[in-house]
Amino acid sequence: MKGTPVFPGGVRQLRVGRLAVSAAAFACMATTAGCVSSSSQSAAPTTTVTVTTAPAASGSASNSTPSTTLSPAVTGPSPCPNGSLQVKQGIGQGYAGGVYEVIDFTNTSGRPCTLLGYPGVSLVSGPPYTQIGLAAKRSTSTSVKQITLAPGATANALLQIVDALNYPSASCGPTKATALQIYPPNQTVPLYLPSTSTGCGKSVQIMYIGAVQAGSGSSS
Repeated sequence: MKGTPVFPGGVRQLRVGRLAVSAAAFACMATTAGCVSSSSQSAAPTTTVTVTTAPAASGSASNSTPSTTLSPAVTGPSPCPNGSLQVKQGIGQGYAGGVYEVIDFTNTSGRPCTLLGYPGVSLVSGPPYTQIGLAAKRSTSTSVKQITLAPGATANALLQIVDALNYPSASCGPTKATALQIYPPNQTVPLYLPSTSTGCGKSVQIMYIGAVQAGSGSSS
């Protein structure tokens, strides 16, 4: 009949084909897990998952060590270095048997610096400069305190020079000076001021120096 499909081998082959499909289906049912697994593995695409572990928060219970921030130590101005000061003779005042002279120290640098203690002072002849007798002895009439000098600011120290002629010439050895040699506190380079005082070339103490004080000072 027209329109009826014709199968090679006739009805017998069709039945055999159906039996083969049924057998395969039965076998798959018997091993359902294997069929499903095989089908899933062949059909499902492979997916790669990347896991990134974020660092633990600072408040979480982790083994991280809490960080400690240390503030830098607050420091003040440094001692006035060599070359940062200018010296000049301040007010002078004579008395019976000697003279008081003020020595001014002015900060000529561009930053604050400090002075603490006593300057080193002696009479010298020259140049070349040669010390005459003993250097000034430290006086305890003024207290020692740190002085901070802003740029252009001045501190002072009071120097007492006893007249060398108060002592016998044989024990004093009077010697005319040409300058005062001055080491500002904590400095190693001397500065010079002209002076015509007479010193004792021998070991007679005729000079006394006070600790540095704020301001230009006075001799009184």
